[in-house]
Amino acid sequence: MDLQLAGKTALITAAPSGIGLATATTLAAEGATVIINGRNAERLHHAAEQIREQAPDAVVRLVVADVGTKEGVETLTTAEPRVDILVNNVGIYAPIDFTAISDADWTHYWEVNALSGVRLARHYLPDMLRRNDGRIVFLGTDAAVMVSSEMMHYQVTKAAAMALARGLADLTRGTAVTVNSVIPGPTATDGMNEVLDGIAEKAGIGRDDVAGGLFAQGRPASLLQRFATPQEVANLITYLASPLSAATNGAAVRVEGGSIPTTV
Repeated sequence: MDLQLAGKTALITAAPSGIGLATATTLAAEGATVIINGRNAERLHHAAEQIREQAPDAVVRLVVADVGTKEGVETLTTAEPRVDILVNNVGIYAPIDFTAISDADWTHYWEVNALSGVRLARHYLPDMLRRNDGRIVFLGTDAAVMVSSEMMHYQVTKAAAMALARGLADLTRGTAVTVNSVIPGPTATDGMNEVLDGIAEKAGIGRDDVAGGLFAQGRPASLLQRFATPQEVANLITYLASPLSAATNGAAVRVEGGSIPTTV
């Protein structure tokens, strides 16, 4: 299927690995020019090499900037003032007991997980509306829908980002611009693997046991009963970034393997 992305320019934040890298690679393979963002230049260059291995004709541009800060967003938007597609992939998480989450932690998570999207959309959305063309996709999480006592700073700030996406979609009424969220469940990213390793080490058990416990206790409704791959999530993001998804707007589209036990 031709997703009609040739000639489009897509910006993907936090793209050196995981869902961000998979999304950038898939968009590039569909003919889009991709702008990959991250905080580490070496990792970004390595990511660009990986993209070009999978899509030899890819046009890849790199912007080193921390979009979890006002200054980082300004650096990024100055370097790339206009895009057709914005994928707000950046996000941080870590298992911390609620009472141990400091004010500084809450502020940092708010800046990265929520305000990054506010600042980027504030810059790119008005131009998309003027041109009557554009796509914005926020990366959500099933944890923001099924909030628990674990990682509350992550869950609350990601829920805010998903609410932001729905509010931004209202601004696109009657236009050809769309804003949507994607809701993945547990996904086998480098970051998730690090979290599992940390829990396993602290508990003195194997990582497979930790993963099994995650589904048995944290995601008992999961129909998939395994971690999704970054590519499986990227496939949905790429579709929502394409002209073919024109009738999907203001939606929170699931790719969480049935872990949310509701029909809506």
